[in-house]
Amino acid sequence: MTTTDQIVTRFAPSPTGYLHIGGARTALFNWLYARGRGGKFLLRIEDTDRARSTPEATAAILKGLAWLGLDHDGEVISQFDRAGRHAEVAHNMLANGHAYKCFATQDEIQAFRDAAKAEGRSTLFQSPWRDAAPETHPDAPFVIRLKAPRDGKTVIHDEVQGDVTIRNDQLDDMICLRSDGTPTYMLAVVVDDHDMGVTHVIRGDDHLNNAARQMLVYQAMGWDIPVWAHIPLIHGPDGKKLSKRHGALGVEEYQAMGYPAAAMRNYLARLGWSHGDDEVFTDAQALDWFDLAGIGKSPARFDFKKLDNISGQQLKMMDDSDIVAAVEGYLAATDATPLQSQQKDALTQAMYCLKTAAKTLPQLVEKARFALISRPVDRDEKADKALDDVSRGILKELTPQLRNGSWDRNTLEEVLNGLAQAHGLGFGKLAAPLRAALAGRAVTPSVFDMMLVLGREETIARLDDASN
Repeated sequence: MTTTDQIVTRFAPSPTGYLHIGGARTALFNWLYARGRGGKFLLRIEDTDRARSTPEATAAILKGLAWLGLDHDGEVISQFDRAGRHAEVAHNMLANGHAYKCFATQDEIQAFRDAAKAEGRSTLFQSPWRDAAPETHPDAPFVIRLKAPRDGKTVIHDEVQGDVTIRNDQLDDMICLRSDGTPTYMLAVVVDDHDMGVTHVIRGDDHLNNAARQMLVYQAMGWDIPVWAHIPLIHGPDGKKLSKRHGALGVEEYQAMGYPAAAMRNYLARLGWSHGDDEVFTDAQALDWFDLAGIGKSPARFDFKKLDNISGQQLKMMDDSDIVAAVEGYLAATDATPLQSQQKDALTQAMYCLKTAAKTLPQLVEKARFALISRPVDRDEKADKALDDVSRGILKELTPQLRNGSWDRNTLEEVLNGLAQAHGLGFGKLAAPLRAALAGRAVTPSVFDMMLVLGREETIARLDDASN
């Protein structure tokens, strides 16, 4: 690849379930690398396994990528739809002598392996048809196998792992085309990547061994080999491969837990990649900074505490309108009642006193409760206890004092502090019944912030309700 070539990356999931958190990170790395360099980010659905691939799973992957904000260029490519092209390449390799027809049956292959195991030899199948003359070929079903080199070494030049050397006697003559004419995954991936113009293959290091075998297809066809970058898998806090026992695995679960997409992008970018000591950054910074050299060789460990911290920091940085949109998405993901127009306005107005204290969207929505509810305010048990007869009496005294004067923080502080002092109370003793009256909860934003957001009329109306 020359320096003037456009960088092209791809994300190629199998549609057998939800968008896994590990797959989401792979997609993000590909997206960042391409987008940050003015390149293309392509999407291919590897749906050749017809028994396990479903339209629902494809839809879930597309939905997960859309939520994460990882847009792709061009149409979504279906690997299954390209089976004819894959078969064409297999026959090309057959014609140029880099592949051969193998007529060995499953029983013959198994017998070879059993004998090799008994004799302590390699069980990699060595087909007797590799160098057989065409006139000896029977009229029987056959597969097309690639002729792998029998000696020497194959070196994978990897941007993350460094040079990885594999002995060629460990590579088998892999099947490229099955006896029913369908291509194998190993062939299809290479043909698709070549035809799509992919310059950089960034994927999990569980595919590292595949690279050595896939390189043979590139070489057999005389195609340029892409830049490889095999990234370590994500592990749980216990150091074991991330699984259901560690918690949520699907991207949609994180949306339903109330993490904003910006927080997930930030956290997943830091999960295995670093830029100095930077932990929290914008999309623009990630696009500017991301490179393959910053990816570590060791598995990253998923940590919910770090995710929570980054989520809280991202909420502070987000535009209010983006937070409202994220809240709407979260409510939809959890089948909750959508916001009405006036609730969106109230949420936007209250955002200044909400986003500094919340780490997730559910926390923010709970803190925003005072602005989202309508009268009469329903109170929980703790709030009810704060509204005893004495407190109700004090609130009755307060309402006339709030009817006149400026509705600003300084004036409200003077009025409330003056009332507390008149009753020989610390402000906290007055704040508790105010929280109960205004929000129906014991834990809320500052009473001054709530009053300013609600406005004079609504505040007085709620205090009247609570004191009667």
